[in-house]
Formats: sequence, structure tokens, C-alpha cells
Amino acid sequence: MSTVEKSNDLSKSNIVYFYDEMVGNFHYGYGHPMKPHRIRMTHDLVQSYGLLDGLKVVEPKPLTFTDFTKFHTDDYIEFLQSVTRRNQQELGDQMQHFNVGEDCPIFDGLYDFCNIYSAGSVGGANILNHNKASIAINWAGGLHHGKKHEASGFCYVNDCVLAALEFLKYHHRVVYVDIDIHHGDGVEEAFYCSDRGMCVSFHKYGDYFPGTGALADIGEGPGHGYSVNVPLRDGVDDDTFIKLFTQVMTLVKERYQPEAVVLQCGADSLSGDRLGCFNLSLKGHGYAVDYMKKWNVPLLLLGGGGYTLRNVPKCWAHETATVLGTTLEDELPQSKYYEYFGPDYSLTVRTSNMENLNDDRYCNSVVQQITENFRNKVSPVGAQIIPSQSPAPDAVDYVTQSAEPSPDVRMPDKDK
Repeated sequence: MSTVEKSNDLSKSNIVYFYDEMVGNFHYGYGHPMKPHRIRMTHDLVQSYGLLDGLKVVEPKPLTFTDFTKFHTDDYIEFLQSVTRRNQQELGDQMQHFNVGEDCPIFDGLYDFCNIYSAGSVGGANILNHNKASIAINWAGGLHHGKKHEASGFCYVNDCVLAALEFLKYHHRVVYVDIDIHHGDGVEEAFYCSDRGMCVSFHKYGDYFPGTGALADIGEGPGHGYSVNVPLRDGVDDDTFIKLFTQVMTLVKERYQPEAVVLQCGADSLSGDRLGCFNLSLKGHGYAVDYMKKWNVPLLLLGGGGYTLRNVPKCWAHETATVLGTTLEDELPQSKYYEYFGPDYSLTVRTSNMENLNDDRYCNSVVQQITENFRNKVSPVGAQIIPSQSPAPDAVDYVTQSAEPSPDVRMPDKDK
């Protein structure tokens, strides 16, 4: 069994793994499906498999108010800093205004929780920006529903957006890829008018939260064509997902040529998820990680959804092994949370016999439309006028001060 080593010396590994042992102490409340404890379980399984030997484990450095407000509004972050379970009744109007309540409850240490999961994502992008690693992992991150001025879908601060903005200080084009079963609406909304951040989301579409992510939603203004939605039906299996992912991401690479990647690996797209309706095994889900690793550009891996507690650690341990280029034994090692994985104590996430409603005709029509959008809306990189290679200033400067016609990443709310 590996021991946890936390240091800022990044010379020993090309893969940085962010973990704060406090992350598992937070609790959304009795009966709530989001359980931060799953991050602690994931870390324990990663450690028990001996994977930490190939990683550089780093405790994230806390973010400042200014770090958060590079995307979020001042009043929203001030609210998250000040609200507690004791004073929430006095702040009823603000709670309603910031969409905090049943799905996004107030719990002890809320702001600290937001800081921990966001700091790993921003810190990962920062390390990659400075070429101190080629891959960074933050399984605590990936809370993709958070909006500029409100919480949504169990998410408060949108660490995915903050990480993408960090990348944009040094890179001209960043792609955000989302394989969570829920549409990555918060990230898409943030970059909907931008051609510097392409958002690609593979998700369940229809009568399903958040209800966004239609095939026809492709961005506006300078970002027209740079939002890519792959709306899926129930029962997506490995073969369907692998084929779709390969086809769509090949288009992205050839046409957009991103210089950095944020990959949100929500585990609720696995078969048997408490809130999900897909039928992926670890093979299908992990394919996305292996595929993006082969692009050989800075890669930030984030967590996300995942509500069947025994499956989330399996998924992210498997994908940690994937970036390390190793294969895990199917028999789970003894660990602190071993009893959670019964009765089979196996790494396997078993698929079901549910019907796959994504037939070839439907999938081909989706890919055909996306291909047409790329052909008509996304200029090949070689045909674009690329700005200076100097590092970008703080992302806020792009929005409020730049004299150039740069895309506005702090987009106003998009009505759906």
C-alpha cells in the first residue's frame, strides 16, 4: 500500500493528483444523493491499488475571493462566505435569489467545501500552464452546473469554468469535454459567446435535469458553432458511446485544435447509477480518458456526478490507472471502505439488459448535424487570425478592459 505524500515538489511525476483529506467531512444532509464522502473513498481505493506511487499528490492551495470572482459575481461569493445553517432563515430572500435550498442546501463548512474542490481544479490548470506536469487530476471537482450568480444541481462554485479561465491565461483555445449524464449547462452558458472555449457535452436529453443541451444549441456571437451538444437517449452502451465519442472528438481535434483540455468525468453515466439512465461500463466511460490522454496536450481530469456510492470510486480509480498506463486487478484490494463494495468486491461495474434507445439512425443523424455545424460555423485554425503568443492577462481583463473584440466569457443568462 502506498503512503500519501503531499508536497509542492513536482519533479517526481508527470501526473499531479490533488487531494485534501478534509473533503470527505462535508455533508449535504440526510438523504441527499450528493455525498462528498465518495472522494475520500476514491482516494482510499487509489491508494490501496498502489497508484499513488506513480502520482505527485498535492494538497490544493486555497483560493481567494478574487479567484472566485473571475467568473462568479461578488455578491454571490459574499453570500457563500457568510451564510450558515444558523443564519439561513434570516437570509431567506438571498437564498431564493441565489437558488440555494433543497437541491443546493446550506451545510456546515459550505464555503470551505467550495474552496477545496475548486482549488484543485484551478491549481491543476495552473501547474499545467507552467509545464510542471502533463496531466492533473482533481476528482473532487467537476461541479458543472454552478452559474455566475447562483447555485444549481448540487453545484455552487463552477470549478470547471474557473479552471478553463486559468488555462486561457496561457492558451488561445481550450476545450471542455463533459461525459456526465447531465448536460454541462453552467460551463456552456459561461462560454456560449466565446470561440476560445469550446464546450462538448455528451448527456441525456429530454425530460431530464437540467433540460438544456439540445443539438441546435451551438453558441451565439463569436461563439456561434463552438458549443457542441450530443443529446442522448436512455440506455447508451459502451459501443454506442465509444463510436460517438470518437467521431465527435475527431472533428473537434481536426477543426479546433485545442491547446488544453478539461475533461469532466461524471460517474453518473455508468450503468446502475442512482440518478442515471445510461448503461456504460468502466470500459466505455474510461475510453474517453484514454482517448483524450492520447492528444498529448495539457489534460485536466475532474470528477462530477455519481450517486451509486460503490461505483464512483471504482470509476475514478480505474481512470487514474488509465492515465498511468496500468491495468487494475478486478479483485478489489483490502481498504478502509472495503465493505462498501460487497457482495462481489470486484472492480467491475456490471451493465444491465436495458434497451439502448440510441439506434444507428439516431446517432448518425446527430453526428451528421454536428459535422455540418463544424463545416459551416467553425473556422479551421489555420484560417483564423491568431493573436500574440504572449500570456493572456487575468480573465477579468478580457471581459471588462480589453480593447480587442475578444469573446465575453461572462455571458449574461441565456434563456431556454
